[in-house]
Amino acid sequence: MSQPQLLKPFCESVLQVKVPVVVTLARKKMPVDQVLKLVPGVMIQFEKPYDSPMTVEVVDQPIAQGDVVKAGEKFGLRITEILNPAERFISLTGKR
Repeated sequence: MSQPQLLKPFCESVLQVKVPVVVTLARKKMPVDQVLKLVPGVMIQFEKPYDSPMTVEVVDQPIAQGDVVKAGEKFGLRITEILNPAERFISLTGKR
């Protein structure tokens, strides 16, 4: 059995960086005049069903999906799928 490879100090420090994690049930674009009319009690309807998976995002990039669960008096998310990152190609020469 091999020993785990130790990370270089820089890599270890990167793993300690805190990033925002956002769980999103649904999104909707609304005209500004409708947003200004929002008051407590107003319902916003979404196209997405209430029982569909929620998306987990890190720095605006979707990384996983999961289902809402209740744990005591709190809600949580049970991860059901890890999403594959989209492939991105960046030109180093400025040409495409």
